[in-house]
Formats: sequence, structure tokens, C-alpha cells
Amino acid sequence: MITSQSIDTSGIVDDKSDHCIPFILDSTSKKSSYPAHQLPIFIGVNGAQGSGKTTLVSTLAKKLRQPPYSLSTIVLSIDNLYLTHELQLELAASHPSNPLIQYRGQPSTHDLSLALSLFSDLRQGKLTSIPSYDKSAYGGQGDRLPKEEWVEVNRDKRHETEVVIFEGWCVGFRALPREKLVREWECAVEEREKGDYVGRLGWNKLEDVEFVNEALRRYDQLTDQLDALIHLDAEDPMFVYEWRSQSERKLRETTGSGMTDEQVVDFVNGYYPAYELFTSRLRAGAFNEEKGRQLRLIIGRDRRVRKVVKM
Repeated sequence: MITSQSIDTSGIVDDKSDHCIPFILDSTSKKSSYPAHQLPIFIGVNGAQGSGKTTLVSTLAKKLRQPPYSLSTIVLSIDNLYLTHELQLELAASHPSNPLIQYRGQPSTHDLSLALSLFSDLRQGKLTSIPSYDKSAYGGQGDRLPKEEWVEVNRDKRHETEVVIFEGWCVGFRALPREKLVREWECAVEEREKGDYVGRLGWNKLEDVEFVNEALRRYDQLTDQLDALIHLDAEDPMFVYEWRSQSERKLRETTGSGMTDEQVVDFVNGYYPAYELFTSRLRAGAFNEEKGRQLRLIIGRDRRVRKVVKM
């Protein structure tokens, strides 16, 4: 069991963008060299909560927009593609015994139709409104902001989007074959029964985990459109508890509100089964045998890069 006592604080530093910029530029160059494959290029960024993903994405967008690159770059977060509050309530009510989908976060709680429409419009250079999501709405349950509050891109045809950074904790995850899913779940349950289990997968019912896995299969429609993927890969996924707690502590210090350490544990527990199930597949490569499209930055507890692997 993870407790708040296991959580410390450490700062977020950017030692990652210098690895990522050449990778992105190389991917951009490869795509633009083919007449049938024009810009924009779609770059996925995967990283657990608190891993430094937001810091990295902000830095990448800023650097790419500036000389000498001067690439029109936008950031699209999967967090802004959550279902509306009303639709999330309907999803939760349709599966009341599944704790994994009672709140936003897991695959199935995003609006894939909206995401696919955005991808299509951006790829065609159309005037596109980027959604925004208010996580504080409805007492923290969250809701999508009205469309008039979304940010427009591609209004100026002289500066059409050239790079789309699509970021999120589950970006690039692939569903498991059912047989492998069952094996992973059975092993987790066995470890839990032995008494030395520290994960969360084994505490969930198989049918609940299967629901999320099947929902994730539909996310291939997005993953298959990515030109490249950057994976911030924690040496130990358990670091996410410490990282998220630090983020919330900073939030409490600056705004006066934020989750307590105990609330962080409960929050991350809801996500952790997905890390147990899908991280290994992502480490093996999101694009199967295709080489050169994935950059894996292995990071330690202090969030600093330990190893760089181009896959």
C-alpha cells in the first residue's frame, strides 16, 4: 500500500528538451520531404503525472516557435478532450460498479469524436478551435468550457500550424490482447494474496479492467496518426505518487487549494492500474517494428534523464 509517508519533494528541471528538439526536427524533415505527407507533424508526448511533462511541452513549444526554427507550434492536451460533465455522469451511471470510470481520467472518459475531428481539421490546415477544460467545475468533477472560450488556430493562413504536440498521461498507450490482460491481472491478484503487492491492478475486478482496455483500443485511431512519440519513462512508475504530491503541494502554496497527500494517494490509485498494464507495451515501442519514430527518455526519481533510447 502506498502511503503519504513515502512521498518526498523534489524539483522539476528541464534536461529533456535538448534531446527532444533534434528528434522533432528530424521527424519534421522526414515528413516534409514527401510531397504526399505535408505538415503539420503530430508529436505525441507521454509521461506520468508530475514527471515534468508540462514543463517539457511548454519548453518545446517555446523553442520551436522561436528562431532558428520558427515553426508554428500548438499544444493539444488530452486533458482538454475529456467528456462533458453531463456525458461523464452518464458513463459512470452506465457502469456504477466500475470504480475506474466514475471520474474523468481513464480511457473511455475522453471525447474521441472531438479528438478525431480536431486531428482532421489541423491536418487540413482549417481554422480550428482548441477545446479547454475546467477541472475545478462542479466541485472538482470538471467540465468542458463553452466553445466561445476555446482558442482558435490557423486563422492566419501565413502561419498555419506546422507542429502539433499532443500530450497526456496515456498518449501512445496500446490495448493488450485479452489473453495477456488476463495473465497480467491474475499475476497481480496472486501477488496481492501473498501480501507483498504494492500495485493497484490486483485490487480491481477483471471485468472493470477489461472495460478500460477495450476502450483504449479505440484510441489507436489517434496513436496511428502520430508521426513520432516522446516517452518520459520513469525508472519506477511508483514515482508518480511522489511527483503528483509535490505538484499539489506547490498548488496549495501558491493558490491555497490542492489535494492533500492522502488525497493524492487515492487519486493516483485510480490511474495506477493503467501504468501496470500498458507501460511495458509502450517501452517496447508504440509503432511496432517501425524504427526511429519513438524517443524514450528514462528518468529517475529526481526527474533527471538517466538514459536516452531512440526506437
